[in-house]
Amino acid sequence: MTLEQTLPICIAGTWRLGGGERYASHYPATGEPVAWLNAASLDDVEAAVQGAHHAFVHSGWAQRKPHERAAVLYRIAGLIREQAEELAQLQRQDNGKPINETRALVASAAGTFQFFAAACETLEETITPSRGDFVSMSVYEPMGVIAAITPWNSPIASEAQKVAPALAGGNAVVIKPAEITPLLALQLARICEQAGLPKGLISVLPGKGSLLGDALTRHPLVKRVSFTGGTRTGKHIAHIAADKMMPVSLELGGKSPTIVLADADLDHAVAGVLYGIFSSSGEACIAGSRLFVARALYEPFMARLTAAAAQLRVGDPADESTQMGPLISAGHRESVERYVALGLAEGGRLRLGGERLRGGVFEQGYFYPPTILEGLGNHQQVCQEEIFGPVLVALPFDNEEDLLAQANDSLYALAAGIWSRDYKRAWALGRKLQAGTVWINTYKQFSISTPFGGWRDSGLGREKGRLGILQYMEQKSLYWGMNPQPLAWAGVEAGQ
Repeated sequence: MTLEQTLPICIAGTWRLGGGERYASHYPATGEPVAWLNAASLDDVEAAVQGAHHAFVHSGWAQRKPHERAAVLYRIAGLIREQAEELAQLQRQDNGKPINETRALVASAAGTFQFFAAACETLEETITPSRGDFVSMSVYEPMGVIAAITPWNSPIASEAQKVAPALAGGNAVVIKPAEITPLLALQLARICEQAGLPKGLISVLPGKGSLLGDALTRHPLVKRVSFTGGTRTGKHIAHIAADKMMPVSLELGGKSPTIVLADADLDHAVAGVLYGIFSSSGEACIAGSRLFVARALYEPFMARLTAAAAQLRVGDPADESTQMGPLISAGHRESVERYVALGLAEGGRLRLGGERLRGGVFEQGYFYPPTILEGLGNHQQVCQEEIFGPVLVALPFDNEEDLLAQANDSLYALAAGIWSRDYKRAWALGRKLQAGTVWINTYKQFSISTPFGGWRDSGLGREKGRLGILQYMEQKSLYWGMNPQPLAWAGVEAGQ
């Protein structure tokens, strides 16, 4: 691939130029283009969905035995591992994450396909307890065409979490990657083809979500949308889905509290809080962006946290030692800067950071330093709205009642963290926190075997977990009559 080439996109198994405008994928560390492609057009959406539906009906994929579908998913996992370094470097260029992080995301994608391959071939259907002269069964059928709309902050890992269970369930998938990070989804489609996935079962439509994602969601042949992204867009999708009576999975925003109790192990707490907010440069839905510290511990803890945050290595994503890379775009950095300015205008104080980095490598890319604000109340705007950047707001609390009132006072309820040596107390507190995931003495750790999702404005439905396949299948009940006589109501006797 040379920079002058325009990359083809995948439309129902056919690789051709998109029908939309030509645009570039830029490297956030330098602002320079790394690839050019044409966005998909509305005609491409129609072709992709029609082709996916045709493949679903005629390819035989849905009719394959579960272990036969699983074999293809295992091959996809193997090919991702074989191409791991190439994929990791491509993602580094596509969204600017440090290379060690992109390697982890690629490994996660391979593990996801492996997990759902195993889940597929071991998924059990059920003979339910009889309540009459019949045998009753509960079985699952694929839905058809699935739209997978994925975000820019974790390409390939996010795609895998949607594509793997959808394919395992026997469906066809149309991927709509984030406009600014299309390269990994395209490469994943090639890998699926290499693994023997029947033609037409996967498409990739780069371009504007407001155009393409909306068209996919509204299309009558799309039977489910799985979306990860902003809450406003998620609610828009939900409204369309309601009119279609279509199920959706929505993994949306967060403003997650992380809590340091007075008996916390400070080494673990400092390391965990830093990782929770500043890894991925804070561009994570589950970022621990609201820090609550027991008042008696607040000053000594904040001193240690601030000193450690100041030592984080911000720089070139290609450098093995880099911990924080650039933000995704100049516009997003400006959004983060506006939130910091708002926090100061609301009466906050900067404990660290707060100004863009300058000089050397920082002049070209979209870098922003670890930033800590304090002196604010949980009701204020920067404590309530998702910033999606390396900005931590620190607040002291006086007692558990005060803590819970503040921590649960949010439109979001995606994740939370607790740091305490008292596991009984941490357990009890974790049950009272309103969040889809609660980490205790760790943070931002994931397992594909464990369901993930949020409450309230953080989303609907769950991804991951052995039963994640069922999000992409319809449940059906079957009854087998075993009665020796015709149904009595009809008045027909046997032999007449």
